[in-house]
Amino acid sequence: MRTAGTPFATATIVRTMDSTSAGAGARALLSAEGELIEGWVGGGCVRAALGRAARSAVARGEPVLVALRPDDRLAAEGAEPCEVRDGMIYERNGCASKGSMDVFVEPFVPLPDLVVMGEGPVARALRALARGFDFRLCEAATGPGAYVVVATQGKGDARALAEALGAGAAHVAFVGSRRKAAALREKLAGQGADAAALAALSAPAGLDIGAETPDEIALSILAEIVQVRRKGAR
Repeated sequence: MRTAGTPFATATIVRTMDSTSAGAGARALLSAEGELIEGWVGGGCVRAALGRAARSAVARGEPVLVALRPDDRLAAEGAEPCEVRDGMIYERNGCASKGSMDVFVEPFVPLPDLVVMGEGPVARALRALARGFDFRLCEAATGPGAYVVVATQGKGDARALAEALGAGAAHVAFVGSRRKAAALREKLAGQGADAAALAALSAPAGLDIGAETPDEIALSILAEIVQVRRKGAR
């Protein structure tokens, strides 16, 4: 699944108390939808809670620690099902054994695609800088989670921007002046480009940090992409 770029989660029991159907160290593989693929960490009485945790972990890209407790222990600890406390999500364990377990749910999410169109100084600097971050450099956008930067800088700008806007990417940025971007927006709108995609276009690309050199511009662009990505993960 990792090779295919399919998101999933693993669930590992890290602690048990009283009688449980699986012990510490037991593991299971769960789909991004929370379905059990393989392994064993308990029966149906705990699987629903772990499925919710897996969905949350994959969606947020962050691990989750689940505290499964029977009703009497939940009451003793003053916790409610689905309550988050001290970094743990409390869930009800409805198993007849009435045991407790803490389960670490870890997501495995494929890196988002970063497509940099162009071969100029800014494009080269951006590719070099992005290699140190959690992005997969691609030649073309392969899915809705991709980030596309059009840095053609006068060499086929309209064609490249039309291609980028039509890819359904999470974020499209254009390296160029506001005047040039406005002219391209008008031209592409006349050619039938999607109005919402044109409105969402980031142009000029990057955060306003007073960047001047290609390396500084690349830094501002990558900072903007990271900002967009992290906001989307919340």
